Amino acid sequence: MLAIWGLITIVLLFLLVLRKKVSPVIALILIPVATGILAGFWKELPTFIGEGLISIAPTGLMFIFAILFFGILLDAGTFDPIIDKLLSFAGSDPLKIVIATAILAMLIHLDGSGAVTFLITIPALSPVYDKMNMSRLTLASIVALAAGTMNILPWGGPTLRAATALNIPVTELFNPILIPVLVGLATVLAIAYKFGMQERKNINFSSGSHSTPTNQNEVERKSLNPILFWFNILTVIVAIGCIILSLAPPHIVFMVAFAITLLVNFPKVSDQRERIDSHAKEAMLMASILFAAGCFTGILKGTGMIEAMASEIVHLIPSQVGREIPLITGIFAMPASLLFDPDSFYFGILPLLSTTAEHFQASGLEVGRAAILGQMTTGFAVSPLTGSTFLLIGLAGVELGEHQKKTIPWAFLITLIMVFVSVLIGAISI
Repeated sequence: MLAIWGLITIVLLFLLVLRKKVSPVIALILIPVATGILAGFWKELPTFIGEGLISIAPTGLMFIFAILFFGILLDAGTFDPIIDKLLSFAGSDPLKIVIATAILAMLIHLDGSGAVTFLITIPALSPVYDKMNMSRLTLASIVALAAGTMNILPWGGPTLRAATALNIPVTELFNPILIPVLVGLATVLAIAYKFGMQERKNINFSSGSHSTPTNQNEVERKSLNPILFWFNILTVIVAIGCIILSLAPPHIVFMVAFAITLLVNFPKVSDQRERIDSHAKEAMLMASILFAAGCFTGILKGTGMIEAMASEIVHLIPSQVGREIPLITGIFAMPASLLFDPDSFYFGILPLLSTTAEHFQASGLEVGRAAILGQMTTGFAVSPLTGSTFLLIGLAGVELGEHQKKTIPWAFLITLIMVFVSVLIGAISI
């Protein structure tokens, strides 16, 4: 009977969230509470919810302070000199312009926000592409691929959701796939090279002209002196290094890094308050979803619904297939972005896949790693289930169908390459 209640909980989550009947926050809280009561666990629910919230607290804090940290760096103009250098490097060579596009999108997506990446990158580069008669489909596709691959970072939404759903430290999930992600980013640059060569042919590029296109849509930001620039860059390097080397928990690293960069770059209290307010909405929106997910997963795991569903599924799956669930998840992770929104997949499907894999002596943790290599990472900027996709195509002025046709095959290839490398280094077993 618990398996049936678990199935009802997940199906209701899908239906209400995918059809946009309620917000994900409401669905993640009220649906499991209702099914938990109906299943007879009304006395135990506060305990289950409390345990879920305690487990999610470090991840929620990490996201809040990561958003604030990188937001402060953007506000301070830390990345503006790098952007200027990239545009100067690109000149009027379509190949260099496309490569610079990929690097710029990767750089801006350090804050983990697709919307911010698209709002900065597309308006900044659209005039360059128009002046050179280059395809805006190329612009949209390369930005989507770069931002999607960067979305696997520990403070990216999918990785945070996966860590929350599996109740594990985010570094334990991400660190073993660092090399595959770096290979994925290198693959994005290789694809950018291919696109750039195509653009060269399309516009009959001549190497004789190297004038630098002007950026007509520069965002006004605080000018940054060289000392602050290098201080901020060093802070980013130290913070990311501490996380990857597990020298301190990520939420503590970002909390301290945020406080230091805010104080150094914006010494006035009024400026500090203004900068925090400007990023509070985005930080709290995702944090509320994460804490609501703590309620959802706490109830499903505490009541035993997840375990009951997994036990039933075990009888339906051949053992050979069951042992390959991590690999199968990785292969289908990117296409799954077209079918499931991130909340319903990571909080509904992933725990079930992970628990089922463990019944076959496979690693549930590896299922999580495989999932974040494609589900709403490489696939998030082509999925019709996320608003960021429509922001991207709207800013670039391209059709969704044409964008998907050009981008999806390459996004799928990037995921497959990362999965293959993960298998080679043992981050995903077969």
